Amino acid sequence: MKAIWNGKTIAESDKTINIEGNQYFPVESVNKDYLYDSSTHTVCHWKGTASYYHIVVDGKTNKDAAWYYPDTSVLAEKIKGYIAFWKGVQIIK
Repeated sequence: MKAIWNGKTIAESDKTINIEGNQYFPVESVNKDYLYDSSTHTVCHWKGTASYYHIVVDGKTNKDAAWYYPDTSVLAEKIKGYIAFWKGVQIIK
């Protein structure tokens, strides 16, 4: 699986985890050069509190387009250390 935005591959892995239709990529498969910390946080009733990254490619910013759970709930432990994408980030096989 690949996560692509603005023509660049942000992540690539054959070890993604699909939860609720979202592909979660292992953190080591993500090119962190494109990720910048965001102050946004949201709460999922079963996964815990999510933190976000902005994706920046060639001077263009996709705000809060990547998220992860730094401290997952017990139910979501398998996605600890994984990052998911949305907001126009293409996920392809």
